[in-house]
Parts: sequence; C-alpha cells; structure tokens
Amino acid sequence: MTVRHHVHPVTPQERLILKTAEVLKDGGLGLCPTDAGYALVWALNGKEAEERVQRLRQLDTKHPFTLLCRQLSEAGRLSRLDDPAFRLMRSLTPGPCTFILPASAELPKRIKNSGRSKRRDIGIRLPDHVVTKALLEAMGEPLLSTSLVFPDEDDLVSHEAESVAERCLRWVDVMLDAEDCEPGPTSVVDCTGDEPVVLRQGFHPVTV
Repeated sequence: MTVRHHVHPVTPQERLILKTAEVLKDGGLGLCPTDAGYALVWALNGKEAEERVQRLRQLDTKHPFTLLCRQLSEAGRLSRLDDPAFRLMRSLTPGPCTFILPASAELPKRIKNSGRSKRRDIGIRLPDHVVTKALLEAMGEPLLSTSLVFPDEDDLVSHEAESVAERCLRWVDVMLDAEDCEPGPTSVVDCTGDEPVVLRQGFHPVTV
C-alpha cells in the first residue's frame, strides 16, 4: 500500500521525511515535490525502482536519469566540473536547472554502466525546494529522479499535488505531499563542450 505523507511545504516534519528516506533506502519508489513539479525519485542502488520507472514511462535502458544533489561539492564529486561550469552552476543553483556534465570516475558503477555502453555524461541538478532538500539530507546521498511524463497522461498537471496523487499514487511506494509546487520543466544546460549551451528553456529561463 502506498503511503502518502502530508508535509508542511516550508517546515516539513522531520519524522515523515525520515520515514520516506527509509522507504527509498529499502529500494522503494517515491514521489517528491521539487522546484519544477513533482518528480519520481529513488535511491542510487534502487535498481528495481528504476526498472519500474522504465516500465511506467516505457523507456529503454539507455535513457538517462537526473541526479539530485545537496550541494556543489557533491555534484563536483560525481562529475568533472571545469572552472566555467563551476561558476555557471554556482550562479544558477539551487534552482530549476539541469546541467549535463562529463561523468567522473566516482559516479556509482551501477549508473555508469547502465544501458548498453558506459555513460560518459550525467544530468545533475541542485533543487531549490525545502522538502527536496530535507529528503536529500535524510538520504545522505544524491537521489535519482525523472519527471512525470507518461504515455497517455498528457493532461497530468505535475505541479498540482492532488492531480499527481490521483494519477500516480498507485505506481509508487511513498509520496511526500507538500501541496502544489512550482511548475516545470527545468532549463537544461549542456556543459560538456567548450561553451555551455542551453538545450531547453524551462519555466524559469536562464542565461549562460
């Protein structure tokens, strides 16, 4: 049975955050509010949860997922940040922006070897939502995540908590319901080349 924790959007109850983290650490799949809509989240070692996401979204094993990090130092450990990329991330984070970065040698082996070839880059973001930050602190490590884009669910309003619960609750093990959040999508900036390139302008456009 799915557990739906109603948490305060500004001062989330620590015990409910910790309970959610326990579910994810045990391999569960969760729904969490972010600064760009609700997202599916699971632990780095949550292989079965990730396979559920792939089935739900009808994705192949090469589809990249995003790492949610607590701080720049954590992002820097999992990716190779040159000075321009570091300065750009520092200016745009925390916030609803996903950065495509070269993967570092410290990227967990399961993620690096996912799909049919070794992953050379990774999507990373540092969300600016109190509940997401609290969950990341409780986890003590990054979370894997993906947006709520499903086949035949074009009318899903992913930033409205009730809409998300009604349509998606049956697919997950736990939901942190912090009421409605900011809409998405995130902006996406590719930092793998000589100069950063905006691949997508999100709900909050960015300048690089």
